[in-house]
Parts: sequence; structure tokens; C-alpha cells
Amino acid sequence: MNKALIALAIGGFGIGMTEFVIMGILPEIATALEITIPQAGHFISAYALGVVVGAPLLTGIGSKWPAHKVLLFLMLWFTVFNTLSAFANSYTLLLISRFLSGLPHGAFFGIGAVVAGQLAKPGKSAKAIATMFTGLTVANVLGVPFGTYLGQNFSWNVSFIAVGVVGILAILSIKFWMPELSRPSSNGIVKDLKVLKKLELWMVILLTTIGTGGFFAWYSYIAPLITEVAGHPEDVVSYAMILAGVGMVVGNLIGAKLAEKFSPIYSVLISLVLMVIALIANTYLASDKMGVLVMTFIIATVAFSLSTPIQMAVINSAKGSEMLGSSLNQSAFNMGNASGAYLAGLPIAYGYGYTSADWVGAAMAGAGIFIALGVIRIRKQNAQKFELRSEPAS
Repeated sequence: MNKALIALAIGGFGIGMTEFVIMGILPEIATALEITIPQAGHFISAYALGVVVGAPLLTGIGSKWPAHKVLLFLMLWFTVFNTLSAFANSYTLLLISRFLSGLPHGAFFGIGAVVAGQLAKPGKSAKAIATMFTGLTVANVLGVPFGTYLGQNFSWNVSFIAVGVVGILAILSIKFWMPELSRPSSNGIVKDLKVLKKLELWMVILLTTIGTGGFFAWYSYIAPLITEVAGHPEDVVSYAMILAGVGMVVGNLIGAKLAEKFSPIYSVLISLVLMVIALIANTYLASDKMGVLVMTFIIATVAFSLSTPIQMAVINSAKGSEMLGSSLNQSAFNMGNASGAYLAGLPIAYGYGYTSADWVGAAMAGAGIFIALGVIRIRKQNAQKFELRSEPAS
């Protein structure tokens, strides 16, 4: 396998670990900082908002330098601020640290996805992009459960120190395995911004925000769902995170196959329909000890079958400014993270129970279905207009 893709995957592993491990140690953080679990959920949102801000900002700034140097800088930033998160001793400091930790996330995946496609053999772009995202999914099999174990048995701070160690490995792998690459954009940020005039691109970004928010509405509160609703002991959360991680790996591979067999946008539509069904089913099965674990695997599989197709869909919608568009999609993904965690926390805070988060998630994924249908309609209209312009005058 191409070592450059492995380097991207290691970076993805670190990013996946820091983004998702906090969900497994949310009760420990809440206890240590003397805040409620919904308040601790703000740390999830703060990281996600950092991604939203950082993706277009750092991608634009990075357009002045070669892609391999930009990726190296982004991973250095990631390592420094995730390590500093381990030393935050108050709600405010951890909130700021999580925001700063999230800044390089979107730019790394956005630039990395386009770089992966460039490094791939013809016709293998979906597989190459999926390889990068494999790092993120494998993090949920190995890194997140390990980090959750550290947080529950030692201290939540140790979980973020472990993330810093992974960041150092990613820096070294990019330094020695990534070939010299051209600037992320040959157009310049001003010309790249012209792509923002395209309605289709904004529709796909909205689709990512709303659709993937359905997954985060469920996943943000998975720890209390398993312990308080299903009645499992706390140590089962780590095993559930492994199940979710395996589901993410499987879903990522399925998503790449779907994107190759169908168009990316139709693949997204299929996944969203299945996500609505799975989340509604979980509201009835979450109180069953075996049922909640089975659904943990199924929901994670369905959700991550979205990752590669939706990234390809936005790249296709941002022709000429692929890296900016790809990075903006990472912003959208994390706006889904922030909105999913926040919206699902509202009914929980009002006493409706942790399964209410699944209904919120199903509603968000359902809204994503209608947006996906809108994108398909726009593309058909654009194709018809192109055909009419191409017809010779009679």
C-alpha cells in the first residue's frame, strides 16, 4: 500500500481518537469538573465548531504552500493543542482547548481527501479516500476504546495525552512518507471562493450538516444510553465503543463500494434511509442489554457508509476548487457534530430520557433524505441545461 496513504490514515486515526473518545469519558469529565453531562457535551460542540472555523480558514491560508508542508503543519497544531487539553483544569479552559484542537481537523481531511485522490490509480479514488478515512474508523476500534479505558480507570487527562502521542507518530509519518506535492490550490483563495456561488455545493454542505447530525445526536450520548437505559455496568461502554468502531470500519468499506457501484449522491441517499430506520428501531431496543449492543454496531455501520460517498459528492460539486470544497464538507460534518450533540441534549435536559436523542437523530437524517433528493433534482436540471446548450442550431 502507498505509504503516503498510510501517513494520512495515521493522521486520521489521531483525529478520530480525539473527536470520539470524549463521548466515552463524558461522565468522568463532568464529575472531575463538577458540571452536568449536558454541559460536558459542550466540549463536543466546541471541538466541532473549531473544525467549522478552521477548515476554510486554514485551507485558504495553506493554499500558499505545498500540500505536504500544509499537512505537516496541521498535524503539528493538532498535537500541541490536544496535549494541552490534558492539562485544562476548568470548564472554560477545556472548552477553549477543545476549540483550538478542532481547528486543523477539517483542513487535514479536506486537503487529505483530494491528495488521496491524486495519489490513487485511475478509477480508484473512492478506495484511496476510504483508506484515509480507515484511520478514523480504526481509531474507533482501537484508539477510542483504549482512550476510554484510560479515562475511566486512571484519569480523563491521560486520554488526551495518548492522543498527543498518536499526533507525534502522524507528524513523523507525514514527514518521511509523504512525497513532495504541489500547492493545494493553483487558483488562489480569491478564485477558489467563486465556487461558493454554486447552489449545488451549498446543498451538499447542508446535506452533510443535517444528515450526519443524525448520527452524532445518538453517538454523543452513547455512554449514558448504555449504562442508564440498558443497565450495563460502566466498563461495558468500552466494549460498546469497540463495536461501534468495527461498525464504522465496515461501513467505510461498504460506502466505498456503494460509491463505485452507484453515483456518490445516490449512495448517500441509501445510507440516510437506513439511518432513519436504525435510529427509530434503537428507541425500542435500547433498554434491552443485547439489543442496544447490536444496534450500536448497526447504526455505526450505516452512518459511516456515508463518509466516502458524501466526500466525493462535495468534491464533484466543487470542480476547480476541490480542496476548498472538500474542507468545507468537513466543516459541515462537524456542524452536524455540534448541532446533533446540542439538539439531542435539549430533550435530555428537559427530562425526556436518553432515547429521545435517537428521535432527534432520526428527524435530522430524515431531513437529509429530502436535501439529497433536492441535490439530485438540481443535478438533473443542470444536465438538461447543458444538453440544450450543446445541441446544434437547426
